[in-house]
Amino acid sequence: MSKVLELREKRAKAWEQTKAFLDSKRGEDGILSAEDTSTYEKMEAEVVNLGKEIDRLERQQAIDLELSKPINQPITSKPTGAEGQKTGRATNEYREAFWKSMRNKSNYEVQNALKIGTDSEGGFLAPDEFERTLIESLEEENIFRSLAKVITTSSGDRKIPVVASKGTASWVDEEGLIPESDDSFGQVSIGAYKLATMIKVSEELLNDSVFNLEAYIAKEFARRIGAKEEEAFFVGDGTGKPTGIFNATGGAELGVTGTSATAVSVDEIMDLFYSLKSPYRKKAIFIMNDATVKLIRKLKDGNGQYLWQPSIQAGQPDTILNRPVKTSAYVPTVEAGAKTIAFGDFGYYWVADRQGRSFQRLNELYAATGQVGFKASQRVDGKLILPEAIKVLQQKA
Repeated sequence: MSKVLELREKRAKAWEQTKAFLDSKRGEDGILSAEDTSTYEKMEAEVVNLGKEIDRLERQQAIDLELSKPINQPITSKPTGAEGQKTGRATNEYREAFWKSMRNKSNYEVQNALKIGTDSEGGFLAPDEFERTLIESLEEENIFRSLAKVITTSSGDRKIPVVASKGTASWVDEEGLIPESDDSFGQVSIGAYKLATMIKVSEELLNDSVFNLEAYIAKEFARRIGAKEEEAFFVGDGTGKPTGIFNATGGAELGVTGTSATAVSVDEIMDLFYSLKSPYRKKAIFIMNDATVKLIRKLKDGNGQYLWQPSIQAGQPDTILNRPVKTSAYVPTVEAGAKTIAFGDFGYYWVADRQGRSFQRLNELYAATGQVGFKASQRVDGKLILPEAIKVLQQKA
């Protein structure tokens, strides 16, 4: 039995024990004693920690699988662009030259090959194969990319047409005039905001042929960029960064306003579920903070069933009302006036990557400390194209 499956079964068993304890210790008023509350929170913490360990192992397996893929055989002759041959930044020649440059093993041949991917700011565009590794790593670090629609733009703003309102049909008399009813169209513009980070590597590690520079930079770049991206996609205000789904302007539509500033009720979850139009519910998911999940775990529906149901199958998410639940540390926690839960089809949130992620080696900046710097940057934007596709729950002010 795999470790992930074993942990999922262990978590399901622990959750059943936790629910049984909660049901047995509730008084007539539905309130636990201080001692029982402490015991319950310890049992619930074990369920939460098991869930986090499952997520870590699944991400680790995905990354290990990607990094274990075989490297292509080098091309011994210059590609001519014929079918089946790589050209431009996809060539092995460019890839090898790129990493030689990163390790400061430059020569005439290296610089000649890198002319294919020279960046306007002085760095070099990442070779195609390495760039694909980065994208896959970002998906592991950033849950939003796995849910949203990701597009690539080459330059300038991307104009996206959106139907603002639809025409209707009318009943008319025989030979009567058919009234005009046109659709109206709007437009959403997606640009590109710069997101950058600096990575420092000691000269000793850099010169060690055993050190996997590619894997290190890919993982570290993914961790840093992925975290900032996810934060912006949720709560970004659109000023110098993408517009998040919880932002007041350009974000998701308000589905439900809670009756409490510190709690969430079953009725509010139900109202949020049905505030979303039926076509969007087919692919809809819940997104919230771990702290909000903790509150919802104690809620039951009218049949006495707990709303939150843990997954016992590898690769399948936990559910609320039979819809998947995802969590992020960047979703606001339950407090007065906060938007705490989003429910909808996140495929209507578009992430636009400006083509090419740039890397630049900085030899002198950290020379005094025996380190070499690497500047990594990308341009990205994100916007919710259709606000009605996602609804949010807002706590009482």
